[in-house]
Amino acid sequence: RAALDRAAILLRIKRDVNRLDNVWGVGGGQRPVKHLVKEMNLLLREYLLSGEVSEAEHCLRELEVPHFHHELVYEAVVMVLEGSGEGPVAMMVTLLKVLWETGLVTLDQMNRGFQRVYEELGDISLDVPLAHSLLERLVELCFDRGIITKALRDACPAR
Repeated sequence: RAALDRAAILLRIKRDVNRLDNVWGVGGGQRPVKHLVKEMNLLLREYLLSGEVSEAEHCLRELEVPHFHHELVYEAVVMVLEGSGEGPVAMMVTLLKVLWETGLVTLDQMNRGFQRVYEELGDISLDVPLAHSLLERLVELCFDRGIITKALRDACPAR
């Protein structure tokens, strides 16, 4: 009875899912999508600051959502498009290359992440006028490094 009462209290807390994580160790697939997207954005920002690929890889594994890794690809590409300078471009390409080589991000997830960016490029280019040219350059770099397929490269929208 005490455990059920405690569970009821925890479930009524509207603050954050992290409380339940700490108490019951909620697995990746049970976390809300918004929380996972937030965690992936945090992971990518931390990676851009530290440059530690192994730490980013470790954090992605800890999220325990292999079916959702396409979101990381999507967020990484959007972050590059919204960022400035060559540093983030090279760093994200390096990260995607490592995640691809280790099998953490599969071909299907890589394709889905890029396809989502392609579909939303019109909206993205409203905020980032150079988004088309930045995406073309990023896609070319990814293709040259063997991260994406020729079919995915050719599907990239051009102006």
